[in-house]
Amino acid sequence: MSERWASFVISGETITVVEAAVPNDEHKPIEILSDATWKVQKGDQPQAYDVLYGRCVNFLRDGKIDRAIIKGSATTRGAATLALLHSAEVRGVIIAAAVTAAEVSIAQKSLVSRTYGDRNVDDYLSDDAFWKRETIGLPLRKTSREAVMYVIATRAKLK
Repeated sequence: MSERWASFVISGETITVVEAAVPNDEHKPIEILSDATWKVQKGDQPQAYDVLYGRCVNFLRDGKIDRAIIKGSATTRGAATLALLHSAEVRGVIIAAAVTAAEVSIAQKSLVSRTYGDRNVDDYLSDDAFWKRETIGLPLRKTSREAVMYVIATRAKLK
C-alpha cells in the first residue's frame, strides 16, 4: 500500500514540485511519478498568486494527493532580500492552497539535518548511491532531490 505525496521547494518565484508514490514500508523505495518546475506568472502579483493558488489546488485534487510537504522558511544571517520575501509570499500561497486539498507538513531543512539519519541534508543531496537506493520510477533531477529528501524524512518521522 502506498500514498501519493507531493513536495514543494520554493526559491524566489520558482517552485520545484515532485509527486511520488510513498510506500507505507519505509524500507521500500519511493516511486517518482513527476518532477516539474512551476514559475509564478509575470505581471500583476495578486493575479499571479491567484493563478498559482488554483494551479496548486487543481494539481493536488486531480492527482489525489494525500500529503503535501512544503520546505519551510529559514532564517538568514543578513538582511531579508526582496527575493527572500517573494519566496515567503509564494510559500504562503502554496501552503494555503495545499491545506484545502491534502494533509500538509512543513519541513525545515535544519531540522531534517538534525533528526534524519547521520548526515546533513546537503550530504544526502550529493550522494548518488543514496538516490539510486531510495527512489525508483521517473528520473529525478539533481535539483529536485531536496524536495524528495523532505518526503523521505517526513515518512520516517510519521512512522
